[in-house]
Amino acid sequence: MYYPYFDSTMIVLIPAIILAMYAQSKVKSTYEKYVRIASQKGYTGAEAARAILDRNGLTDVRIEHIRGTLSDHYDPRTRVLRLSDMVYRGNSISSSAIAAHEVGHAIQHARDYAPLRFRNAIVPVVNFASNLSWLFILAGLFLSFTGLIDIGIILFTGSVIFQIVTLPVEFNASSRALDELESVGVLTREEIPHSKKVLDAAALTYVAATATAVAQLVRLLLLRERSRD
Repeated sequence: MYYPYFDSTMIVLIPAIILAMYAQSKVKSTYEKYVRIASQKGYTGAEAARAILDRNGLTDVRIEHIRGTLSDHYDPRTRVLRLSDMVYRGNSISSSAIAAHEVGHAIQHARDYAPLRFRNAIVPVVNFASNLSWLFILAGLFLSFTGLIDIGIILFTGSVIFQIVTLPVEFNASSRALDELESVGVLTREEIPHSKKVLDAAALTYVAATATAVAQLVRLLLLRERSRD
């Protein structure tokens, strides 16, 4: 998130910043707790992902190992599921939960899940508009030209929409993951609540990102009004 400069309107961002810090701490502590607990059936994240993919007829989706921690993602352009080291090789509850969540995105893609389709469609536009928005906003604030600020705010609104649309995409992927983990037999019924804690902690980071984007938009509107005085 970008902060052009510090001023009194920054107070609007404080609750969102606190939530974001809490979310990062929560996902880290929850992941580390359950990455130490091996699942009873011993599936690695890669094996869990493969079992769920195959059950849903997605035998053509490849699974690749990538470096990093919690860098796991599904690439809809290449139909490749990329899992980080601890998830790919680990047989923990965290590993299975995270792998299943990313498979959830692959299932969404295969089923043409509307929110995911919309989010993927607007990514290039949002990335471009988000970067460009700050040029207009800063120029408008510097020149006291409300018209430029308005353009910047309109462009930045795309980022807010993207974050809002991301929420149902992520929640749905987690819901699919929990159903699949139990249906395929990767985790036992007793382990499912623990995997839900991992996914809920991860979901909180998306809630925090949305809250931050909305708070930043409110701040920009306040800056716009102040520039008119």
